[in-house]
Amino acid sequence: MRSLFAKSATLLTFLFVVQAQAVAAQPINVVALQQEHSNKVVFKIRFDNGSVADPKGKEGLTFATASLLAQGGAGGLSYAAIQDKMMPWAASYFASVDKQVTTFTFQVPVDFTEAFYPLVKNVLLAPNFSEQDFTRVMKAQQNYVDQLVRASSDEDYSKFALEDLLFRGGNMQHLVQGTSAAVKSISLDDIKRWYKHAFTRNNVTIGIAGNYSDALLSRLKTDLAGLPDTPYTPVAPSRARTPDGIEVEIIAKDGAFGSAIFTGAPLPITRADDEFAALMIANSWMGEHRKAYSRLYQKIREARSMNYGDYSYIEWYSAGGSNQLPPSGVPRGSNYWSIWIRPVQIATQLRSQYPELADIKIGHAHFALRMAIREFDLLIKNGMSKADFLATRTFLRSYTKLYAQSPAQQLGWLMDSRFYGRTDYLAELDRLLEKTTLQQVNAAIRKYWQTDNMFVTIVTDTSEAQPLADSLINNTASPMSYSNQVKAGLPPEILAEDEVVAVYPLNVKKVTIVASADTFR
Repeated sequence: MRSLFAKSATLLTFLFVVQAQAVAAQPINVVALQQEHSNKVVFKIRFDNGSVADPKGKEGLTFATASLLAQGGAGGLSYAAIQDKMMPWAASYFASVDKQVTTFTFQVPVDFTEAFYPLVKNVLLAPNFSEQDFTRVMKAQQNYVDQLVRASSDEDYSKFALEDLLFRGGNMQHLVQGTSAAVKSISLDDIKRWYKHAFTRNNVTIGIAGNYSDALLSRLKTDLAGLPDTPYTPVAPSRARTPDGIEVEIIAKDGAFGSAIFTGAPLPITRADDEFAALMIANSWMGEHRKAYSRLYQKIREARSMNYGDYSYIEWYSAGGSNQLPPSGVPRGSNYWSIWIRPVQIATQLRSQYPELADIKIGHAHFALRMAIREFDLLIKNGMSKADFLATRTFLRSYTKLYAQSPAQQLGWLMDSRFYGRTDYLAELDRLLEKTTLQQVNAAIRKYWQTDNMFVTIVTDTSEAQPLADSLINNTASPMSYSNQVKAGLPPEILAEDEVVAVYPLNVKKVTIVASADTFR
């Protein structure tokens, strides 16, 4: 009997070893873009983790780990020594963390590839994890969640606040940098353990572009097989909530420069769906990012000079304040559509500038929100015209070809394509746009856009918060406030439209005021 058990144990051990070898032998996913005339080599090493994978109570751990890898020493060299070593080569690397992926990007001129490659390997496989680097990196991360996110840009602040509201209670809620309390709790040992758990050969994709050799790619694959072999299952992102009516969260901030507005609602499709192309056409006409021809820009910015611009989106748009074109590296499976109303003036500003406005109670936020939602309602009701559809589709087919100009951008978009189950999304998108009809666009508008149930976040000055909240919840008329000089130069049709917008009913069911200091805690 003991002999039988011994034989069984030996057999099980053999099977386990064979199975383990089979797993280890599985190839790492590779996205390759060989460009023999390029003067550089780009590596993008992507891990399918992102902030949604952060453990409860350790929100920001993925960001902290990636930051320490990218901004710490490696292979026995200090971070400063690595930077000094790279300077003559004009090489660089950085990490970017989003909700579902973490990407390390390395770029180097072709002539210095061999000298640079050991640094790529060491950053990913042999981090120093020094206490000094840890202290420096975590201090910066803590400062961001405690101070910078509230102080640097009210536009980004309102955008992150919208995600906090949309995904409240789920793993998509928190900033990729984490929450204030969670970041305080992260230790160097937490990062070491997380590196072994979430930055593994089992959730990595290799991207390489430019003028590289087959031998270099082979070497890269062999080396990255040395990443931790911990089993890893990507964490599913939580879904955006659907509010009951329009729910508004006003963030009261001392010294806010105007009212920064973001509003949005769940969207059940992504680039993985062919209908996304049809909705892209409608969205481009309504609010293409940084484009003056779009409807929202023309109505709010151009005709009324209320702010710097007004745009709409059907997916996350990273760093919209600085990016003119949508960046790669931020693919998401949990989606929502949104409207960005850049800061409009508050009552105290208008009263101080124009004596004729001395009696106004609120600034332009309520009017601007009404106008934006009314424009969507009109589009949902009437659809796009044939002429607008044809012009916008033609524009998009040209414009999307600008998305990926450099080898790094081209590689990034190819890697994002694989995330969505596609091969080359930009090429496929052109074909989808070509065959999309006006009827399909208008059907997509009515299927996926509605304004009765939305979340709205507004970052505004403390002085404006309560009067604005009262106006929204009571559906109070919000006439547009012009100086006499500006009003005298406006055409009658603008003023007539203003009267309609001022009383346009919004389905506001809930308004909450939150102190700025209480956000992202």
